[in-house]
Amino acid sequence: MNSFIFNSVKSLVCEPGALARLGEFCQKLSIKHIMLVTDQGILKAGLLLPALEALAANDIQVTLYDQVEADPAEAIVNAAVRQAIEAGIDGVIGMGGGSSMDVAKLVALLAKGDETLDEIYGINLVKGGRLPLIQIPTTAGTGSEVTPISIITIGEGEKKGVVAPQLLPDLALLDADLTRGLPAPITAATGVDAMVHAIEAYTSANANSNPVSSMLAKQALSLLGGNIETAVKSGQDLNARSAMLLGSMLAGAAFANSPVAAVHALAYPLGGTYHIPHGLSNALVLPHVMRFNLPACGEDYAELAPWAFLELANEIDSGKRAQAFIERLAELNHGLGLQTRLREMGIEKDALSDLARDAMKQTRLLVNNPREVTETDALAIYHAAW
Repeated sequence: MNSFIFNSVKSLVCEPGALARLGEFCQKLSIKHIMLVTDQGILKAGLLLPALEALAANDIQVTLYDQVEADPAEAIVNAAVRQAIEAGIDGVIGMGGGSSMDVAKLVALLAKGDETLDEIYGINLVKGGRLPLIQIPTTAGTGSEVTPISIITIGEGEKKGVVAPQLLPDLALLDADLTRGLPAPITAATGVDAMVHAIEAYTSANANSNPVSSMLAKQALSLLGGNIETAVKSGQDLNARSAMLLGSMLAGAAFANSPVAAVHALAYPLGGTYHIPHGLSNALVLPHVMRFNLPACGEDYAELAPWAFLELANEIDSGKRAQAFIERLAELNHGLGLQTRLREMGIEKDALSDLARDAMKQTRLLVNNPREVTETDALAIYHAAW
């Protein structure tokens, strides 16, 4: 067995209604003045009110930054950091989807030390510490509440990552009540995103790929595959919502230590250039990347199949079971009402070569793929997805 390191969040609370205890959690971290990082969608949905009430009840001063956008740009991070420094905050809460939590991580880091964003892009380049950090996901998808990763859009749509253990929060608060009002399309896309995290963590070729991540990936797929259709069709079902939120977190912890690969590498240009939501970007390319990877990790796919879809345990032949897993995932996308073709997203066929070239910039991710991906391979995968 290879040597490995496994890092995760310091503390986890998984409890419907736990948001009401937010002020208590801040006090335990000695936070007196928090910056709450979120987006306009969370504000308009009314999800901030109970958080603000819980903080006020414990005399926690709040500075609100609610201008986070999907695929956040450097300007958003820098604006939030400036506001945080000017306000004199001593802690940060990220509340929302992956974008809000990713920005919150960087605010907690950059408002504390002398480093700049340009200096820390990459893996383990962060030198300083950070302010106390709490993450509260409102979708069951990114797992960002338990990952040491923040993804930022730079320039004309290219994405870069900051990867460092300092970005892991002090507390991840999983309150499934916050996800019950999530629209069906977002529930579907973010749920598939979480499934991608588990699949890619399990098959990762990274040197730190490890049995703890593999165990978490399997359990995540069991929760996600067994509940995603119910969560999409019956959004008020608290049991399904809780299972999805926990599954997303487990998948996040898995890929935080056994990193994702080509699905994400090919999805990033779709989000950066065409602003397709991250979960949907992953769903669009998932079955096609898996078909490409099949010769290299068919046994892994066969092993995962019944964890995600119990009925696939009836297929004894591992090769057929692996193939059935891929087809079942493709069917799931369609059954959940997700778009399944790049052309449905307004992407012209002539643009595929540009996408393939941009995907090859994601070397941080491509090195983890179980099968080497060339630009020609990436183009073929995009054509299959078109």
